[in-house]
Amino acid sequence: MSALPTDLENPTEEHRMMRQMCRDFARTVLEPQADAQDRKGHLDVSLMRRVGELGLHGITIPAEHGGAGLDALAAVIVHHELSKADPGFTLAYLAHAMLFVNNFFYAGNDDQRKRYLPKVLSGEWIGAMGMTEPGAGTDVMGMKTTARREGDRFVIKGHKSLITNAPEADVFIVYAKVEGRITSFIVERSFPGVSTPSKFPKMGMRASSLGEIVLEEVSVPAENVLGTVGGGITNMMRNLEIERLTLAAMSLGIADRCLEIMVKYAADRQSFGKSLAEHGQIQRYIGESYAKTEAARALVYSVARATRPDTQNRLGTDAAKLFCAPVGKEVADNAMQVLGGWGYCDEYKVERFLRDAKLLEIGGGTLESHQKNITKDLVRSAT
Repeated sequence: MSALPTDLENPTEEHRMMRQMCRDFARTVLEPQADAQDRKGHLDVSLMRRVGELGLHGITIPAEHGGAGLDALAAVIVHHELSKADPGFTLAYLAHAMLFVNNFFYAGNDDQRKRYLPKVLSGEWIGAMGMTEPGAGTDVMGMKTTARREGDRFVIKGHKSLITNAPEADVFIVYAKVEGRITSFIVERSFPGVSTPSKFPKMGMRASSLGEIVLEEVSVPAENVLGTVGGGITNMMRNLEIERLTLAAMSLGIADRCLEIMVKYAADRQSFGKSLAEHGQIQRYIGESYAKTEAARALVYSVARATRPDTQNRLGTDAAKLFCAPVGKEVADNAMQVLGGWGYCDEYKVERFLRDAKLLEIGGGTLESHQKNITKDLVRSAT
């Protein structure tokens, strides 16, 4: 690959080409349908299959296993570009490509990969991850879902909630306790006892669906243990890093798009006999939005370069999401203020981006959890 050392966002020609492909797809395919899907409030499964045709579901999977063979920075590029058009669909993509496919590949064995990878890489099957429960979100150790060994099978009983893609998913990574040890399992929707009875209405990210997974004495083959019994925490923590990084990239995409909208509006709109952009308060909104967006860009792309499946970078990925998530929301809010009443209406799309942006301060770890993790890691390194 030819190096482009001065380009923060596109360090190689391969990264640049990936960005252009995603940008074209976002403009020609995602953008035209985004408002309608937001109003409908459900995932367009056919779009997930089109993304599969582009090879994006396996962005971080080695080429010899059918993936694109790219890195965390490439994953950031995909989420950054797609979120400029439709953050809701991008969240569904993230839940499939990062929370299921990436997690599954790096925790699974060759037999499991042969059985499941072709279907999830193509988008024929949609994946989801079942970790959050009605009474346990950030407090993962508080989960109540259990699995008991019965011969060559495990029987899972529990209830997962607030799960992205649950209503449409064909296969799940489910976390459950085996004699108190968190273990991850591959669970197919077709297994008796699996149901997804509820779909939750929500404030934003409506082009992705949110629901629950009910597991009523679900019998799962022992070969569907992902990794080792008791190894679920390792799988989970490794995958949380790329999840947080790509969520930060989504916030950057929202900020980029909202900054573009407000600058154009301020340049075109006349107020009190002069361009809106000539008013000092408007300049403050634009100037601060630009500075924070550029800071978010520098952070998320520099952290992406240092994030790999075989190395831990919890400090960097927590910092990226802690900083970037509020930036997306703040820039969207600033854009609405600049556009005034027009921003509050849906014509300029800012109200959709503002609704979508809030989720990024909650999902994939709350801001408070990132503050806790960063403090723990810094204190540990200082002692």
